[in-house]
Amino acid sequence: MIETRVNGAVDARFEPVREAFAENFEKHNEDGAACCVYVEGRPVVDIWGGTYKDDTLQLVFSATKGITAIAAHVLAQEGRLDFDAPVVEYWPEFGAAGKDAMPVRWLFSHKAGLAALERPIVLDDIVQWTPAVEALEAQRPLWEPGSAHGYHTVTFGWLAGEVVRRVAGMTPGAFVAERIAGPLGAEFWIGLPEDQESRVMPVLPPAPPAPGAEPDPFTRRVLDPTTITARSFGAIPAGGWNERPLHAAQQPAASGIGSARALARIYAACIGEVDGERLLQPDTVAAASATQAKGPDLTMVYDTHYGTGFALPSAFRPMAGEGSFGHYGSGGSVGFANPRLGIAFGYTMNRMRGVWGADPRTTALVEALRGCL
Repeated sequence: MIETRVNGAVDARFEPVREAFAENFEKHNEDGAACCVYVEGRPVVDIWGGTYKDDTLQLVFSATKGITAIAAHVLAQEGRLDFDAPVVEYWPEFGAAGKDAMPVRWLFSHKAGLAALERPIVLDDIVQWTPAVEALEAQRPLWEPGSAHGYHTVTFGWLAGEVVRRVAGMTPGAFVAERIAGPLGAEFWIGLPEDQESRVMPVLPPAPPAPGAEPDPFTRRVLDPTTITARSFGAIPAGGWNERPLHAAQQPAASGIGSARALARIYAACIGEVDGERLLQPDTVAAASATQAKGPDLTMVYDTHYGTGFALPSAFRPMAGEGSFGHYGSGGSVGFANPRLGIAFGYTMNRMRGVWGADPRTTALVEALRGCL
């Protein structure tokens, strides 16, 4: 019965990954999902199941941040972007409200103190880009920059994205299309073309908590509108995630849409050649995945771990352990690579789960994968 739910191809050596994927539907209420794995630049797992089809696309929320980070490191690798330079060297208007000495690196490592916007932002502002960018230019940091880190849930997109836009001379979505997704033939967009909209699987909310269950610490913070957590996560109306305006918007923190196959392929090209294409050189990867922030997170409540733009392994977001770099997305999607293991991993799904704790679905898949290596 389980096998009929899974389609696609798996090298015989990696059959345990298919089994773990199938079990996720039985154990964890999956609706539709896909998983793709590359080993040493070659796809060894490419499967999908449930309501997913071979060509299904999915909003991956903050897994978008990892692709934005790759774009920035491509620019740095070319000598066009210096993460230790002041932001104002590329974006002069950012220096208002005492931010003139802030280095670019802090925007990418959640240390800028701009985890939430002080003034309300409506959907039209998000679609238009400029209003949110101008608001961040004028805003004073919520804490002393560099003194602590707090997840910049949505503002990361405008902060990192505006730096990419200024340096590259094109929007982040255009740069990803031209320099990352396009050369690799990877179906990933920041700003989805309208002719691809029918392929997108709607996001489904997490299962409701059991009656009488106490909310976890993160949920308690989200429910308190006075907290940075609530303000950071509340920048985009939840109902908008399944609507065309947000799919079309270039919000490089959270509006990326693609496939597990694309995520795995892009990350594989960060640690080696994929059909003759390579995105990042080993020294770039080493610098990008060096720890910049680790420990208590002012936004997330739990401990987090960040490099420059990438999430690094932590208790709730383990990836494949030491050496991994990439990014999870709210609800469960993830793309990452681990050069020590020679693997790249992509997973997408439409049934979300809560933010608190490690996701048992990807944990099971990665454990099965590591057992095959």
